Amino acid sequence: MKFLDWYLKIGVVSALVGASMELFMIKTGFYDKVTVLESEKRAWENSPEAQAVRDALNPWRHVEAEGTKSCGCGNSFASQQVVGKLR
Repeated sequence: MKFLDWYLKIGVVSALVGASMELFMIKTGFYDKVTVLESEKRAWENSPEAQAVRDALNPWRHVEAEGTKSCGCGNSFASQQVVGKLR
């Protein structure tokens, strides 16, 4: 191949740059900080406050509530309409 040495040089330089970035992140404690931030984010997402915010910001909350009305027989109203159309 005509440009094999050029591609090898690019590959080696790219690997060195990637390895140096990883080493920098390990030395500066980047992964420890990210781990703490992610755990705090997950803890907040599972909190009742976050659920209330998600419910308040959901524009389809009224439509979803109407679609899941039950007739008391264990089936949802929407599934009864589909079954009724099939009969």
